[in-house]
Amino acid sequence: MPGAVIFDLDGVLMDSEQLWNEAKEALVREAGGRWREEAPAVMMGMSSPEWSAYLHDDLGVPMDVEAINIDVVRRMKEGYRRELPLLPGADKAVRTLAAHWPLALASSSNREIIDLSLELAGFIEFFQVSVSSEEVERGKPAPDVYLRAAEALAVDSSECVAIEDSSNGLRAAAAAGMAVLAVPNPHYPPDRDALSLAAATVATVGEITPELIEQVA
Repeated sequence: MPGAVIFDLDGVLMDSEQLWNEAKEALVREAGGRWREEAPAVMMGMSSPEWSAYLHDDLGVPMDVEAINIDVVRRMKEGYRRELPLLPGADKAVRTLAAHWPLALASSSNREIIDLSLELAGFIEFFQVSVSSEEVERGKPAPDVYLRAAEALAVDSSECVAIEDSSNGLRAAAAAGMAVLAVPNPHYPPDRDALSLAAATVATVGEITPELIEQVA
């Protein structure tokens, strides 16, 4: 039996990966930088300090790194308050699994975005722990954010089931020693080698049941 379930946020509960990239691209172009086609894939899983530095160093945004971070987060918060991009089935999955196991969130999103998402979705009561990759040393595909989440739950990482959508997210959860359940992101499909790390794959988060979690574990 698993000891806990750890969700990713973007691409698993929120249809938001493309919104992040739209916000970053808008800033790059408005600031006179050079957007690159490969930028979304390069930044997938990066923590906010990492992608802010990438926008500055590689894409030529002539702003302080912290100012870049603040600007993109502002754009995201405004968008979330207009319309929260909650994925179909996310509410059902969270509520159902929370009735069986402690839940945590291990996300590359900024702390402000995590807190706003949980508040607007009505999920605060269901997640005992949430960790942003900006709060650990390295973003995904490093396992840091997942290891921190398991530690905060006081559950061994090998007893956790992680739910992920992206290549770097799948790699991060597997590197943390967790059983991994994949919900491939249709906007940014995971690489085949990353998807092979998952014990099971579903098309939507709404398909995840307690029985499937036990099977994966």
